[in-house]
Amino acid sequence: MLKNLKETMKNAPIVRRGTYNYFIHPISDGVPLVRPELLREVIACIVKNANLEVDKIVTVEAMGLPLGAALSTMTDIPFIIIRKRKYELPGEIAVHQATGYSKGELYLNGINKGDRVLIVDDVISTGGTMKAVIQALEQAGAIIEDIVVVIERGEGRKVIEDMGYRVQTIIKIDVDEHGVKILGCIDDKL
Repeated sequence: MLKNLKETMKNAPIVRRGTYNYFIHPISDGVPLVRPELLREVIACIVKNANLEVDKIVTVEAMGLPLGAALSTMTDIPFIIIRKRKYELPGEIAVHQATGYSKGELYLNGINKGDRVLIVDDVISTGGTMKAVIQALEQAGAIIEDIVVVIERGEGRKVIEDMGYRVQTIIKIDVDEHGVKILGCIDDKL
């Protein structure tokens, strides 16, 4: 299982952004090419491991979109996209997000008080995006049933677990100027 994910992670190019070693991968960046067998493998793993007893799937623009769409199609659970653009709809919730290499606002629409949600995202590194997502969902009165992230890098998982939430990740990596090192995989029970 997860053969495609492991192989593509090992071969992911590294780009420096200041002092940050940024890995480029189809799941986290949509380049160079998102192959259906990779996406299918990742979604099958999420279906197998996530709590799907939810009303809505919540994901974050931009690379959460293919994950949310594919998962919604497989499970018939509708999905919400937390956007980086304001729509000014009634009840819209804005929260500030800061990551290891960017910051900005996120906007949540379409969540009602009491909605049971599954959060799905591509990467957790510092936990900044996930923290903002959780704050928006708490403010909306949603019940976070589960959080699943494809790629874990850094201390972000611990930040979210310290907030009282469990985070499942599919693959855990470390990155340096020489490439990506796989530290663990859900197959190995991270």
